Amino acid sequence: MASTTFRIAVTSAALAVSGCAADIHPTVAPEVVASQMAELWEQPADLPTRDLLNGPWGVEYAPNANDTYTFVRKKRQGANPGMTVNDSQNREWHIKQGAEAQPEVVLSHVLSALGYHQPPVYYLPSFALADETGSHPETGGRFRLHDSTLKDRGEWSWDQNPFVGTAPYQGLLVILVMFNSADLKNENNSLYQVKHQREGPENWFVVRDLGSSLGEVGRFNPKENRPEVFERQAFISGVRDGFVSFAYHGVHSNLVQHRIRPADVRWASQLLAQLTEGQWQDAFRGAGYPPPVASRFINRLHQKIDEGRRIGPETAR
Repeated sequence: MASTTFRIAVTSAALAVSGCAADIHPTVAPEVVASQMAELWEQPADLPTRDLLNGPWGVEYAPNANDTYTFVRKKRQGANPGMTVNDSQNREWHIKQGAEAQPEVVLSHVLSALGYHQPPVYYLPSFALADETGSHPETGGRFRLHDSTLKDRGEWSWDQNPFVGTAPYQGLLVILVMFNSADLKNENNSLYQVKHQREGPENWFVVRDLGSSLGEVGRFNPKENRPEVFERQAFISGVRDGFVSFAYHGVHSNLVQHRIRPADVRWASQLLAQLTEGQWQDAFRGAGYPPPVASRFINRLHQKIDEGRRIGPETAR
């Protein structure tokens, strides 16, 4: 589980704590080695060639748009509608419908390209559903595959994990703020035990249920997936006492306020800047966005990335 004590030594500058020991106090063993860091993040050596249309699991795992899906049960949690279904291969899919479906697919594919682990996540605009009433068309959404190689071991805590203060952990928070991800609660984090067919970490620390993004960040019912809202939402409001102040006022803003240094923002922004324009277009196309809408989101993200790359120790607004 996430509370297990891990003991590792930092062996790479890329994994170094970003000079923030004074205000960040890990609640588990503070030493992290590269092999343990791989449970959260792995350096994406092939980042410009990664598939953001289908995500890290590729087209071979994708749901078949021409299949008929058999209803199993309604979605039990969350504000958005959804259901669990089985496809004709007896694969189990968890479908999220509504406004959060598209942003989750975009952000999941972006995070995976950047080196953060993600389960198989796809988008279908519609699908055929077989239930007690017969077979009929159904509004599509985010399709997440229940894969036998990933065993969900429960949630992990933003404040109780081996990575607090490292560049990949800090950078992950910066990326989520950049996408206006408004629902950073622990129950959206999943610790997966991984059964690999190849070499790799035995556990994955995954940020899941990312759909409350690409809109506004507020304490009560933020409007997600709204380009006109996303375009006017500010990113960085300044740097004070060595820490970045974000225009981020969600319920979980304590995760980023007085914790993130300019170096963390530059780290995340430089990583994002390595994505090609084609990859950005693919990420939004894979989530069913019309090109004009996708361009509005992408243009604003480029602005935020440029802002993050320029941030200095005394940036002010």
